Amino acid sequence: MTVESMQENGLFSDRYMQDPYRVFAEIREAGPIHRACIPSGIPVWVVTGSAEISAALADTRLSKDSARLRAIIDRASAARLDASSVGESVATDMLNSDPPEHTRLRKLVVKGFSARRIERLRPLVQQITDELLDALASRGTDGTVDFVEVFASALPLTVICELLGIPPADQRSFRAWSTVIVGSSSPDELRRATTALGGYLVQMMAAKRSAPADDLLSDLVEASDGGDRLSPLELVSMASLLLIAGHETTVNLLGSALLALLQHPDQFAKLRARPELLDPAVEEVLRYNSPAPVTTWRYAAEPMTIGGTPIATNDIVLLALGAANHDGRFTDPDAFDIERQTTGHISFGHGAHFCLGAALARMEARVALGRLVERFPDIALAVPAEELRWRPSVVMHGLTGLPVRLGRQRPTTRATPGSGTAG
Repeated sequence: MTVESMQENGLFSDRYMQDPYRVFAEIREAGPIHRACIPSGIPVWVVTGSAEISAALADTRLSKDSARLRAIIDRASAARLDASSVGESVATDMLNSDPPEHTRLRKLVVKGFSARRIERLRPLVQQITDELLDALASRGTDGTVDFVEVFASALPLTVICELLGIPPADQRSFRAWSTVIVGSSSPDELRRATTALGGYLVQMMAAKRSAPADDLLSDLVEASDGGDRLSPLELVSMASLLLIAGHETTVNLLGSALLALLQHPDQFAKLRARPELLDPAVEEVLRYNSPAPVTTWRYAAEPMTIGGTPIATNDIVLLALGAANHDGRFTDPDAFDIERQTTGHISFGHGAHFCLGAALARMEARVALGRLVERFPDIALAVPAEELRWRPSVVMHGLTGLPVRLGRQRPTTRATPGSGTAG
C-alpha cells in the first residue's frame, strides 16, 4: 500500500486535525481498522471499531515496551527524519512499559493520585480558578478575551505544578516545552524541548532530595516499595509524563467543554438552570470531544489479527478512543447532550493503562466550569466557530485559541485564600 493510498481515508490530514470525528464517521463503514501515515510519514494501523478497541486495550500482544518501540520507530523513520529525536520522545515511564515493569512503576506513584490527595486539592483549585476568572475579566476590557490563553492553559498548569512542587517562576518555560513535545514539531524543536525539560527535572529532583517538601516530586524521590525505588532515569521520565499528561489533557478538556456549551446554547442554558448537571456535563464533553482521541503508540509483539485484518510483528497500532465514543453504543452519538447516560465512554482508556490523572482532570473541569457558568452566564463566541483552529497533534486534540465575549458578570462565592494546600 502506497503512502498516497494510505492518506486517501483522511486520517491525520489537516482536515482530520480540525475534526477527527467527521473523518471517523466517513471511514466507519469501511471497517474497524485502517492503514494511515502520521505526519512524519511513519505508517501505522488505526483501530476505530469499539469492540476491537476494547479488546486491544487488554491484549498483551500489543506492547508498549519503550526500548523496542524506539527501535521500531527508528527503522520506520530513518528515511524521513532524524530518528534519534523520535526515539527520545518515547520515554521510559509507565505509559511506555508493560507488566511487570508497568505494574511496578504504577505502584510506586499511584499514592500521589489518591482520592484523598485529589480532594485536598479542591480548595486550591477553586482559589486558582477564581483568580484566573478575575484575570479573564481584566484582560477582556472590551468584553473579548482568549479563553484558552488566559484560563484553560493557566489552570491545569498551575495545579499540576503546585501538585508536583514546581515554582511559579518556572511555569512559563514548562508550558513552552510541553507544547512542543505533544505537537507536530520538527526533530530539532523536539530534541531541544525534551533536553531542556529533562535537564530542568534533574535539577529539581536534586533539590527535592536535599530538601524534601510536601509535594509529589518529593514523593517520587522518596517512593519505595519493599526497598524498590525509581532509578534516576525513571524519576525524570515519570515526572515528565505527569507534567505533560496532567497539563495538556486538561487544557484540551476545558477548551472543548466551553466550546461545546457555546455551540449548544440549549445545553448551556440547561446547565445554568440546573448546576447538578455539572458532573454529567463533564462526562459528556469527555465522550463528545475527547482531549486525547487517539492513544499513544503500541506495537504488535507477534503476528495477530484485529478486526479480521492481519497485523505483522512490529507494526505500530493506534487506538482511536474518540471513534469508539461516537459509535452505535450511544443513541445519536454525534449530538451533545449533558443529560446523556455516558457510562461506557473510554476517553481515559481502561485496564492497566487507565489514565492515572483522570480524577484530577475531572475535578478541575467540574470546578472550572461551575465557576465559569456562575460568573459569566452570558459568555459567547467572539468569532464564527469555523474560524477556530485545532492544534496539529496525533494524540491530543485541543484548540489553539478560543476568543469569547464575556458579557455581564455575576458575583460568585469565592474560595477562602490559603484554604487549599498542594500537599
